[in-house]
Amino acid sequence: MAGFTDGSLDLTESQRLVRKSVRGICSAFDDEYWRERARAGEYPHEFVDTLADEGLMGALVPQEYGGAGMDTRETVVMMEEIAASGGGFAAAQAVHGGIYNSVPLVKYGSESMKEDLLPRVARGEASIQAFCLTEPNAGSDSTSIETSAERDGDGWVVNGQKIWISRVDVSDYAVLVARTTPKSEVEKATRGISMFLVDLDEAIGSGLELDPIEKSVSEFVHSFQLYFDDLRLPADALIGEEGEGFYQVLEGLNEERLVIAAECLGLGRLAIERGVDYANDREVFGRAIGSNQAIQHPLAEAFARLQAARQLTYAGADASADGRDADLGAYANMAKFLASDAAFEAADAAVQTHGGFGVAVEYDVERYFREARLTRLVPITQQLALNYVGEKVLGLPRSY
Repeated sequence: MAGFTDGSLDLTESQRLVRKSVRGICSAFDDEYWRERARAGEYPHEFVDTLADEGLMGALVPQEYGGAGMDTRETVVMMEEIAASGGGFAAAQAVHGGIYNSVPLVKYGSESMKEDLLPRVARGEASIQAFCLTEPNAGSDSTSIETSAERDGDGWVVNGQKIWISRVDVSDYAVLVARTTPKSEVEKATRGISMFLVDLDEAIGSGLELDPIEKSVSEFVHSFQLYFDDLRLPADALIGEEGEGFYQVLEGLNEERLVIAAECLGLGRLAIERGVDYANDREVFGRAIGSNQAIQHPLAEAFARLQAARQLTYAGADASADGRDADLGAYANMAKFLASDAAFEAADAAVQTHGGFGVAVEYDVERYFREARLTRLVPITQQLALNYVGEKVLGLPRSY
C-alpha cells in the first residue's frame, strides 16, 4: 500500500523521522495485543508507556521544558501512523488527550505551573489525559455549560456535572472548563468561562465522583460522567485569564481537528489494507474475490477518497505550521469532514469484502467499522464542520 506514503506528499525530513520512529514503536504491538485490550476493556498501558519513554507523549511540550517541541506537521504524521498500525482510531485516542491537553498549559499556564508540570509530562512521569468540557445539556453548544467555579477565600469551589470525559481513570491531571461568571451576567455567552487544572488524585473522593459509561466502541478507552460537589481548587489552579477560557479552548481546536483527521486517515488505511489482503487471499468460484468489480470498486473508491482527504489534511498542517490562520479553519473542518467519511467508507468496504467474517472479532474489521462511525460524531459532528464551511468559507448566513 505504498500509495499512502510514497510520492503523494512532500514530507519534511522531520516528518519522515517521526514516521519511522512511530512505525518502529508500533511494530512491537501486534494485532492480538489490540484484540486482547479491546476484549478485556483494558487501557494499553504498555503501548502508552513506550511512547512516553521515547518522549512522544511530550510531543507538543516545548524543548525548553524537556519536550519534543513538535508542530502540527509532525503530529499529524505521528497520529496517522498510530491509527494505521493495527490499534486503529482507539489506539490513537488512547494517547491523543495526553498529547493535546498539555497545550493549554503551554499557551496560558503560569510559569510556575509550566515549570512544575510540563517537564514531568515530557518525561512520562505525569499525564493530562482528561479534558472536561461536555455536559448533559451542553454538547456542541459549549457556551451553555452549567458547571460553576466560584471564588471562595483564596481558592475556588466547583459544582456541576460533565459527561463523556475520557481517560480520567488513567490520568494524573485534568483540564476543567467551568463558568466563573453566570451566563445571565455576561454580555456574550462566550464570556465568563475559565479553565482550571485539577489534580485528580486529590479531587477524586473529595468533591469529585466518577461514573463509568458503558459503550460499544473504543472499549479500552474508558469514558465517564463526572460529578462535582463542592470540589475545592487552589487559586493557582486557574489556567490563563479568568473569563477567557472559551477563547483559549477555541484557539487550539483547528490543529486538533487536523490531528483527528489524520487519525481517521490511519484508520481508513488500516481497513483498506485488511480488505485488500482478504480480497487477494479469499477464493470463490475458482478465483480471488478481489478480481470481482463488486469487491474491487468499493475498496478503490475508498482509497481515492482517503488520498484526497490526506492531501487536504497535510495542506492544513502546513498552513498551521506556517501561521496561515486565515486558511487553517477551512482546512481543518473540511479535512475532518472528508477524512471521517472516507474512513467510514473504507471500513464499510472492508467489512463487506469479508462477508460473514466481517463481523467476526478475529478479523478486526468490525472494530474498525464501529470506530469509523464514531469519527463522524467526535470531536465535532459532520454537520458542525459543514456549518463552519458554509458560514466562514462560503459566506452564508449563520444557521444555528
